[in-house]
Amino acid sequence: MSPTPDERARIRSAMERILASTPERSNGALTIVALAQEADVPRNALTQRHTDIRNEFYEAIRSRGETPEVETRLRRKVTELKKTITNKRNRIKQLESDLEGLLAHNTILTLQNQELRDALSGAKTNVIPIRPTTGEQP
Repeated sequence: MSPTPDERARIRSAMERILASTPERSNGALTIVALAQEADVPRNALTQRHTDIRNEFYEAIRSRGETPEVETRLRRKVTELKKTITNKRNRIKQLESDLEGLLAHNTILTLQNQELRDALSGAKTNVIPIRPTTGEQP
């Protein structure tokens, strides 16, 4: 879709209305979506064709001491993701610790199982397990 001749003027008028808190077509949010809606242009007009006006809009919001809604939303998401990463790292450490214990226990059980199989088969082995006996001296 090619831009209409008055597109830039409509975007600037819409920006003034939103910043003055007097929107006519949108909810008045400080977002590019609301600005595009207010100017009655597609959103990509601001994200691709008129990036200079988009940047002016964000700068006007910042100069008023406000944070653009998209930035607030992204900061909140970053905080959530950092918490998720921390939780996942802690869970991985716990699982690694559990794994070491399980592997050690598995090794013990495997050796005991082999001893029992050897004992049941009656096979003679060259290795005789040495087990401490209670009260006897060697």
